[in-house]
Amino acid sequence: MRGWPATWLCAATHLTDRARDNLPRVIGAPITVAWNAKEDLLDLLATARTRPDREQVRDPLYRFYRRCADADLPELQRLATTVETWWPEILAFLHTGITNAGSEGVNRVIKTIARDAYGLRNPGNQRSRTRCATTRRARRHLDAR
Repeated sequence: MRGWPATWLCAATHLTDRARDNLPRVIGAPITVAWNAKEDLLDLLATARTRPDREQVRDPLYRFYRRCADADLPELQRLATTVETWWPEILAFLHTGITNAGSEGVNRVIKTIARDAYGLRNPGNQRSRTRCATTRRARRHLDAR
């Protein structure tokens, strides 16, 4: 069906009522359950930087856990376990809006450069390549757009 990948990858806020009604028919029941769990998690994360109170966090979190528990999908149960494991960090993000995404991105670039430079005999060259790759924005080589 034309356009179906865009439909199930979209957030519910970007779907028309017709597209939302057709979702189970287009992608199937198990994926619809997973999509709804994703939407519940997005509702929870949408409270970030708003200093949510307990009720604003409790309701979407309960919906997410309930949907994951009711689903017979091991992937959703694993996702719920991951959210539970990382809950203190997620709650800190919801209240402060602070995340370590920037440092994780730099670490990924460093590991990629190190993997690409495997076999270089001069560690100084590898350090130079890493420094060059991680400071491009400061040297205006990466366009912010």
